[in-house]
Amino acid sequence: MQSDLAYYLRISNHLAGELDIRSALRAVKDEIDRIITVDHLDICLIDRDKFCCTTYEVGLRTSWSATRSVVATSPIRDILTGSSDAMMTGDALSDDRYVFPGSNSEPIQRHHLRSRINVAMKVLGQTIGALNCSVRRPDYYSSANLEQVRTLADILAPYFFALRQGEAARKEAIKRARIEAQEEGLREGAMRLTTMLERERQRIGMDLHDQTLADMTRLARELKPGLSQKRTEKLQSEFQACIQDLRQIIDTSIPSILELFGFEEAVTAHFEQAGSDGSGLRLTVSDATGGTVDRLPEAIRTTLFRICQEALNNTIRHSGARQVRIDLLFDGPEMLELTISDDGRFRPPAERRSGGLAHMRTRARLIGARFGISKHNGTMITIQLPLPEMIESNL
Repeated sequence: MQSDLAYYLRISNHLAGELDIRSALRAVKDEIDRIITVDHLDICLIDRDKFCCTTYEVGLRTSWSATRSVVATSPIRDILTGSSDAMMTGDALSDDRYVFPGSNSEPIQRHHLRSRINVAMKVLGQTIGALNCSVRRPDYYSSANLEQVRTLADILAPYFFALRQGEAARKEAIKRARIEAQEEGLREGAMRLTTMLERERQRIGMDLHDQTLADMTRLARELKPGLSQKRTEKLQSEFQACIQDLRQIIDTSIPSILELFGFEEAVTAHFEQAGSDGSGLRLTVSDATGGTVDRLPEAIRTTLFRICQEALNNTIRHSGARQVRIDLLFDGPEMLELTISDDGRFRPPAERRSGGLAHMRTRARLIGARFGISKHNGTMITIQLPLPEMIESNL
């Protein structure tokens, strides 16, 4: 167990410098080989649509990584659909959980991958994919090996989830930037958005380096031959704490409440967490559109949420307001209108006088929305978003 712990720590150290999924998997393969024997190692991640999955392999190359696969035909569908957290077999060729009519089991049969261990990778309690180990020899793996793979999955899941989210964010940013850059008036906005994304990437990188990597390095130094059982158990406990820190870093990098519970709940949660307690400031959220905002494409909905975040932050910190309202309504049959209004006097510090409003204006322009601000008995920010094609593209 003590030697395994050293390998687990080195795996985390190797991952800290990797920026894409394939290179990250290659970086940890040697350390995984020291923990458990594999003829084939892969990580299968569920796509956003939940219908398909993508496989990343190292070493032996199979058809699994050649293209996206349908979850329902995957040999590990029980894990990907949440029916099971783990699977183990001594002979996958004769196990109908892996090989069934219509299953994508050609690599198992072609490469004779008999003994298999498959363990769910989870983040925020949700299965995001599976870590899969296989050898050609039958009846090779034991229950002890299963526990080793469970630990590996716990270590790898937050990293690979972050890398997957980063890839998706970069693709979305590039797609939006290319479209909007065709209009000269939005070139400056695209540059600002890129700068903001880079700052967020650097923040996550600094959190990983300053917090997690520092802790892992300290634990690695403390690993010495002949440690007592008590000291080994203490190191294991500290290592689990590092895993929890990783999960907290992931939690802060995505608007998870928005994804899980919707726009109104996410806005309310942000207001409560942003330091409004004790100020007497009250928030009212009114949606007269029947939840239309939650049917918008994810990038559009997230942008509207980010605008609300910035506006609420300004109100809480600088306005002295007692009331703030967020209203969603239709301005005609083809226009969604979002307003954030308060009864305060908005006076940002000099160094922020244009930054927050500029960021909101840039975000609005990059989704094709109109941004307006008025100041009379308070401040009102208005976002008008052309609606029909937005919803049609997300059906």
